[in-house]
Amino acid sequence: MSPTLALGCASLGNLYRAIDDERATATVDAAWDAGIRYFDTAPHYGLGLSERRLGAALADRPRASYTVSTKVGRMLEPVPGGGDQMDDGGFAVPATHRRVWDFSRDGVRRCLDESLDRLGLDRIDLVLLHDPEDHADQAIAEGYPALAELRDQGVVGAIGTGSKDVPFLTRFVTECEPDEIIVAGRYTLLEQPALDTILPACAAAGTAVLNAGVFNSGLLAVERPHAGLPYEYGPAPAAVVERAAAIAEVCVAHGTTLPAAALAFAGSHPVVRSVIVGADSPDQVRRNAALFGTPPPAELWPALVEAGLLDPRVLP
Repeated sequence: MSPTLALGCASLGNLYRAIDDERATATVDAAWDAGIRYFDTAPHYGLGLSERRLGAALADRPRASYTVSTKVGRMLEPVPGGGDQMDDGGFAVPATHRRVWDFSRDGVRRCLDESLDRLGLDRIDLVLLHDPEDHADQAIAEGYPALAELRDQGVVGAIGTGSKDVPFLTRFVTECEPDEIIVAGRYTLLEQPALDTILPACAAAGTAVLNAGVFNSGLLAVERPHAGLPYEYGPAPAAVVERAAAIAEVCVAHGTTLPAAALAFAGSHPVVRSVIVGADSPDQVRRNAALFGTPPPAELWPALVEAGLLDPRVLP
């Protein structure tokens, strides 16, 4: 089955810059109109703002017609007087709460209860332990069994984790054999470290991969990469920009663009079920959906391999 395109909803939580409620709703509406039916959010995104906006935007849609994933492990605790300051976690929202790591059984259940309330749902399709690599032992020994209990009770559908940490993801899949995981920025057109361990482990465990961060924080989202673009949530090093630009040149020579190729590649591995891409406007959603529906010629991948710009293991 071909992978689907999903909407990553960090921008609904005012990632990097504020958008208003109307624009957030219009972004979800544009995704719906483009055929997108999977939406990924988290309490971390805007201190709950993303979940509230997503829930409101989907409220009138038939519940069985869409899939929502959210995450647990970062509790939101109120900060008295915090509204006078801004969040320091990358989101343009008042610091009304602080994030507290907690992958205990009680923490997971409480976090999920609060997400259900913000989303206005009585069930979540997929719940993931959020970036637990620095708390791996607790996440595996307590957090994952707590999710398994909730799955058995029918409160959640599928369970897993989301991270960009290769060793942790490999350990988690090997030990837990989860339903699904989010791999963030580790299987992209720019770099493919997930090929070494994560993707083979998922294939062996029967774990589906949701591929996120496929533009490497934005570096692959433009047709002509240049200095000043982000990479790994910071300025892209010159050598990385040079490599991305070289990939872009090969794309142009084969009648496609870097963003189109990046999206197509992200969904090309057999274990990838969905490609999660964020957007902060309806235009971005429509552009990404159009690119996702226009795959590049098959000759592109061997050409990139021949140029030393792509791991040869990606070829059939």
